[in-house]
Amino acid sequence: MAYIYGNRYQTELFPQSIEEYVAQDDPVRAYDTFVQSLELKDVGIDYVEVRVGNLEYNPKAMLKLLVYGYSYGIRSSRKLERACYHNVSFMWLMEGLKPDHKTIANFRKNNKKALKNVFKQCARLCLKLGLIEGNTLFVDGSKIRANASINNNWTKEKCDQYLADIDKRIESILAECDATDDKEKNNDSLVKLKEELKDKETLKAKVKSIMEELKKENTVSINGTDSECVKVKGRQGSHAGYNGQIVVDEQHGLIVHTDVVNENNDIHQFASQIEQANEALPKPCENACGDAGYSCSSELKKIDEQGIAVIVPSQKQASHNKDKESDAYSKEQFKYDAQKDCYICPMGQEIPYSHFSTKKQSKLYRFKNGSICLSCKSYGICTKSKRGRAIIRIAEEETKLKLEQLYKTRHGQEIYKLRKQKVELPFGHIKRNLGVSAFLLRGLDGAKAEMALFSSCFNIARLITILGVPLLISKLTIGCMENSPV
Repeated sequence: MAYIYGNRYQTELFPQSIEEYVAQDDPVRAYDTFVQSLELKDVGIDYVEVRVGNLEYNPKAMLKLLVYGYSYGIRSSRKLERACYHNVSFMWLMEGLKPDHKTIANFRKNNKKALKNVFKQCARLCLKLGLIEGNTLFVDGSKIRANASINNNWTKEKCDQYLADIDKRIESILAECDATDDKEKNNDSLVKLKEELKDKETLKAKVKSIMEELKKENTVSINGTDSECVKVKGRQGSHAGYNGQIVVDEQHGLIVHTDVVNENNDIHQFASQIEQANEALPKPCENACGDAGYSCSSELKKIDEQGIAVIVPSQKQASHNKDKESDAYSKEQFKYDAQKDCYICPMGQEIPYSHFSTKKQSKLYRFKNGSICLSCKSYGICTKSKRGRAIIRIAEEETKLKLEQLYKTRHGQEIYKLRKQKVELPFGHIKRNLGVSAFLLRGLDGAKAEMALFSSCFNIARLITILGVPLLISKLTIGCMENSPV
């Protein structure tokens, strides 16, 4: 079989313009039209046609570069710069502009608010196209590493230890300096000692500032590189990071709302995330669904009181534990008497109210005489405590029971089965397809800006899948001609 060989010196007739290199149905044209359809003032970028002073790159061109680059997992400013020289689609998108990596990095750093607003405009576009129904919303969170090392986490104990070690070293350096002054005045080692002394004093000042910040923020630890990130636990272990949150619509799995919080769990996020998502919709949703990580009764109650069906399993429902003998004496088997404010155990004994636990912010019910439980035939199964069985009743107990029943209904189960395929898909795309393992920007605002970019890229990719490039471009073009900001 003969081989086919190439020849880089072969003379060919290339197209006269770069426009001819990009097909009409190439996805890059959809990204170009999307950013072109944005009103910069709505995004939060001041755009003046006639400017004085140094020349700047067109803000829309820079936005196109970031949105398109992030959509294909190219986030590094140096890689984006390289793409403007070697990648035909980037060269077409930028219309021949070639910003350097520092310009790209500065634009991204200085326009965090604009990047967040790009996602809001993208969500409005999806609403305008009728691709977001808003009846059922799914919320989920995922831990993403910060641009900081967990080794830079500082606690009060670590600061105290460092300060003690630094003070000892400073005293040692001062003593060495005095000895060197007496013996060898022109020795280079004295210069080195003074440089080390300066470094130690700088480190001491930094550690003291961290100590002051720990007291001011009243927190256990703080990261010296990114003071707003927190210690999060993932499958790869503990690291410094943030908690990314998204709210997804049921109809086409498009992201309605995105956010980043510096909390290492989802327990306090359900109400705020659903409420913010509802603000983007013409009317509040009918159903709101999340996993057991959001099962905080006080949070769920806020949404339930708005007439929205909350589909969130409790921790016990999510554990899928098989029935055991002790389950016959679980809390659910104890009947609550609201008039007497007591619980009735399976053996018919009334367990009276004991006291209010300020630590758990709940009521505690227990026999005044523990011998009642000790003499019961179920002792050892129902409880092993010598003080007798105790029942805890939280303030939102009725809401908790109501939502547990709602989750078990056929309606609740049908909605919950959709959760994984709807809300976990975007995180899978972001982390696996785009290769996002950590944020590049530091600080909470930087993380929110990047998360908004990830979500915008996911939504645009979904729009291309649903509508196709030509139809999406035509709809975006019509929107531009009508001068209605999407």
